[in-house]
Parts: sequence; C-alpha cells; structure tokens
Amino acid sequence: MTSRAKTAWYCTACGNEASKWMGRCPVCGEWNTFKEAPATDGKGSGKRPSRTLVGLAESNPVPLKDISVERDSRILIGNKEVERILGGGIVPGSMILLGGEPGIGKSTLALQIPLRSKGLRTLYVSGEESPRQIKLRSMRLLRPGKDDSEEGCTILGETVVENIIRCARELHPDLLVVDSIQTVYSESIDSAASSVTQVRECAAALLRFAKESGIPVILIGHITKDGAIAGPKVLEHIVDVVLQFEGDTRHSHRILRSIKNRFGSTAEIAIFEMTGSGLREVENPSEILTPMHQESLSGVAVGSMVDGSRPFLIEIQALVSTAAYGMPQRSATGYDVRRLNMLLAVLEKRAGFKLSAKDVFLNVAGGMRVGDTACDLAVVTSILSSNFDLPVSTGTCFAAEVGLSGEIRPVGRIEARISEAARLGYRSIYISSYNLSGDMRRNIPSTGIEVVEIQDIGALCRRLFKD
Repeated sequence: MTSRAKTAWYCTACGNEASKWMGRCPVCGEWNTFKEAPATDGKGSGKRPSRTLVGLAESNPVPLKDISVERDSRILIGNKEVERILGGGIVPGSMILLGGEPGIGKSTLALQIPLRSKGLRTLYVSGEESPRQIKLRSMRLLRPGKDDSEEGCTILGETVVENIIRCARELHPDLLVVDSIQTVYSESIDSAASSVTQVRECAAALLRFAKESGIPVILIGHITKDGAIAGPKVLEHIVDVVLQFEGDTRHSHRILRSIKNRFGSTAEIAIFEMTGSGLREVENPSEILTPMHQESLSGVAVGSMVDGSRPFLIEIQALVSTAAYGMPQRSATGYDVRRLNMLLAVLEKRAGFKLSAKDVFLNVAGGMRVGDTACDLAVVTSILSSNFDLPVSTGTCFAAEVGLSGEIRPVGRIEARISEAARLGYRSIYISSYNLSGDMRRNIPSTGIEVVEIQDIGALCRRLFKD
C-alpha cells in the first residue's frame, strides 16, 4: 500500500505556505489565492537549487571603490521604442520580465529583437513551442529587402532550468530569452511546473546566472484573469525591469508600458502596431489617433493626452440622441463611464443642459484607453457638439479638466501639449485660464498656435457655438 504524497497550500500572490486552505492570506491579505501543491519533505528536494547544481561560482566581497562602471555600456537591440522605454538599451546582467495577455505579441516582440539586431547573439529558449513553430514565425517576421538575419539566433527547446543555464554558459550569448517562465522547472524541487515554488526558484536561479555572467535575461510571463502577472508577487520584485503589454487583440495597436525599471524612468510607454510582418514601431502616435475625415462632423473633438512622458492627440467621439426605449443609456468605450456620468451631471446642474432624457454614447477612436483628466474638456465639447448638431471647427483641440462646479481646471505639462498640437498643424488649443499664471506664461513656446483661455463651461459654449 503506497502512502499518499504530502501536500501543502501556497499563496499564489506572495508564496506563503500553509497546512490547510484559507480564504484570505494572512501575509499579503489577498483573497482566494491559495493553491494546493506537493509539500517539501525537508530532505533537500524543496530547498533552493545549489550554486554547484546550476553552474554558478561562489561570489566574494569587493570594495565599492574597486568596482568599475562603464558608461554607455547598454546593449542596443535595433528597436528604438523598446530602447527608449528601457532607458537607452538593455543593461548587461539585468533581468527583464515581459507580461501580457495571450496573443498580445509577447513572443513576437521577443523574437523580433534577435532577428532585427545586427551582431546580437541570442539564445531563445522555448518551453511552449517547438523549434519548427518558431522557424515558421521567424519567416513571417523577416522583412523583404531589409537586413534582418537569423544567423545570430539559436533556438533551444528546453524546460529544465539547470539545462538552460548549462547551455547558456557553453554558448555565452549576448542575450537569453525564456518563453515562458511558467513552463520552466527545476529537477531539485518536487512540485509541478508553474507552481509558486517552481516559478520563484527558477527565476532566482536565472537571476543569479545573469548577475554573475553579465548576460541579460528576458523572461516572458503569463497574466491572470485579474490582469496581474501570474506567479508569486516576489517574481516582480527580484527582476530589474517589468514591462506590460496592453491593448485589445481586436485592434492593431499595442502599448508597452514600463511598470518597474531600476535603470530608467517608469514614465515611458511605447506604441506598436500589429501587422502581418510583426510589430511595427509607431514613432508618432498622434498622426494615427487624430481624425481621419476631411469634412467637419458634429460630436467630434480632439483632446491632448499625456501617457507617461509622451503627449499625443486623440479623437473623442460622442453621440447624443433622444432615449427611445424609456431608460436613457450611458455607454463609453475607452473612457471611464463613471467619469462620463459625472461630466453629464455637471452639464445638467451647472450649465443647464437637459441631458437626463437622452442617450449618450462615447468612444475613443483607435482603441485607446483614456485615463488623463485633461481629456475632460474634449469629452464635454464632443457631447455639446452632438447635442447641438454643430461641428467643432477643424484644427481645434482641447486640454483641460472639468470640475464639479463647472470650472475649467488646469492640467500639467501644458507646454508639451501645446507644442504637440502645433507640430501637427492645429490652429488653436483651449486650455484653462489658470494654466498660464505667473512665470508659466513665458514658458509657452512661440509656435504660432492660438492659445484660448476659458474659465467655465459657459465661456466654452459662447466661444465655440456662437450661433
């Protein structure tokens, strides 16, 4: 009679171990995060992989004054957008975690890096796809007439972390890509792949290898239904950079956002467009997010949005019609519907517009998602334009927040917003009259664009809809 294997419960958020299931983790406070997995037996099977086993050397203390730091030692990967979001390139010996939804383009981006980088020797480890599948994808990513090459990319189909590190030490590539960390496991740990213990220990072993060898490692990670990177939270703590791929798979645009970066700023985003030949860098997103129609249409306004440190213009579309089915509908795509309801209440209470009996539909063109309050004025303008059925003059954009009392409030980085609007050929931009107080007025660049200052919604209506 065989004895039943011992199991324990682990929190998928923090890795806390318990002898029984609990609804809430006492360490991190998360709910319904405990999963059952084989328990460690205390005989070495559940311990951290030894340094000898993974092929790492013992480290010795070094005085701080004897540590040399080479300037401009970052590795260039041939992708300007990714290099910019990383702070100028990949730092040798760093570990990057790339997360995102299935089908968003994580593996495509990771494979494009060695294909489109001259002289970058890359070891691409795949635990999900066969080498033949990766070859078929690389044939699709190669651009005709370009200097793309497959010579510097080596494919390894392996899921054992000890074998991955041994192969990386033998080849000594310039970059190591692991797709994905959830499929990698260690033979010294008695638990299934993608478990909390396996993910944590394999990532720690790869981190030690990266720091001692100087070879940067890119880990591709899955995300949970809640949108967080799968695995223990400590996985995000031990890596140097966390990049999140965002976007709707039904649209072609993708946003790569920096969540954590020890070597650069986290206030950076990169925008890509998914095409038949892979991800295309979008260096000027304002040109694809602004109106693509020639004639003036009612219910359309252009707002100035800042995401990270990058300003760009987006098109806000609104449709206001009489409610034909009793209860008025409030719908928003790419915009917070609760903030839409707040702005409608402000128009009803402070400006006297009767919108309570009308349907209001709002859409952000291009599949983008707006989180900047500076788009409030563009949202209000598009709603009023559709309600009056009067178009906003072409070449006008808006950058201001709307308060509960109907006042137009100032927003940050107004100089960058004005410069971006002027660069795209807009003739006027509406901002808050409180945005250019004091020395800020002298900092406005002389770009030739008309800066219209308004105080409240009433002044906006008198200026835009004089008839």
